[in-house]
Amino acid sequence: MSENMNLEQILDWYITAGVDAVCGDEPWKKTPALDIEGKKPKELSVPRLATTQLAQATVSACQNARQICSQAETLDDLKKMVEGFEGCALRLTANKTVFGCGSAQADLLLIGEAPGADEDRSGVPFVGRSGHLLDKMLHAIHINREECFVTNILPWRPPGNRTPTDAEIAVCLPFLKRQIELVRPKIILVLGGSAANALLDNIEPISKLRGKWLDYTTTKGEKIPVLASFHPAYLLRNSAQKAKAWSDLLRVKQKLCEN
Repeated sequence: MSENMNLEQILDWYITAGVDAVCGDEPWKKTPALDIEGKKPKELSVPRLATTQLAQATVSACQNARQICSQAETLDDLKKMVEGFEGCALRLTANKTVFGCGSAQADLLLIGEAPGADEDRSGVPFVGRSGHLLDKMLHAIHINREECFVTNILPWRPPGNRTPTDAEIAVCLPFLKRQIELVRPKIILVLGGSAANALLDNIEPISKLRGKWLDYTTTKGEKIPVLASFHPAYLLRNSAQKAKAWSDLLRVKQKLCEN
C-alpha cells in the first residue's frame, strides 16, 4: 500500500472502481501452499495490497479533473483545460482531443460514449457515418444539429475503439458533468448503453433504459430529464431497431415543445 494514500483516498478509489461489497474483514487472502516436501497443503497468509500505483494515479487524476472543472467558467475555458490535461493515458494515444461542440445555450444536449477514428482525426464529435445518421435523425424532428450541444463521455479515442475502462470513465466524467452545468440544457439525450450507464451510474442494459424518462442530477442539485436511446453506430448495424429510435426522437420533440 502506498504511504501517500490515506483511508479516505483508498475508499474513494474502491468506489470509483465500482466496488459496493466486501469479501471479508481482513485486507489479505489466504493462498494454499505446499510444505517443504511438497506433500501436505497448508494455509499461507499472503498480504494483498489494498491499492496500487495505478489506483493512486487514478484517484489523483479524478481529484485533479474535479479541481480543473471547478475553475472553468465557460466552455472555452474548459476546453483549453481538457486539452492540457495529462491525467488520462488515452490522451497519449489519441490524435486529437474531441471536446463537445454546438450551441452553448442548447435546449438539447446529446451524449455518446467516446470518439471513433473519424472523430479522432477531425476533433469533432459524431462525424462519419454515425454523425451523418445522427444529423438525419435530428432533421427528421425538425432540429438542426447547430442548435444542440453534442459531446461524449470521453474526450479521447480509446485505442482500436475498445470499450473504455471504469478508471478512464471516472477520470473524464467531471469534464462531461461540467459541460452539462455550463450549457444547462432542458433535455439530455444519451446515445448508447455505455454512455447511459456512465452518466446515470447504473448497469441496466440499453434495452431496459431506453424509451422512458429518467433524471440526471447536477452537482448543484438541479434535475434534468434524460432519455436514453440507441447509438447511431448500433442502428447502422441493426436497422430493425430504427423504429424504436424514431419513437424515442418523438418523445424528445414532444418534451421540448412542452418546455
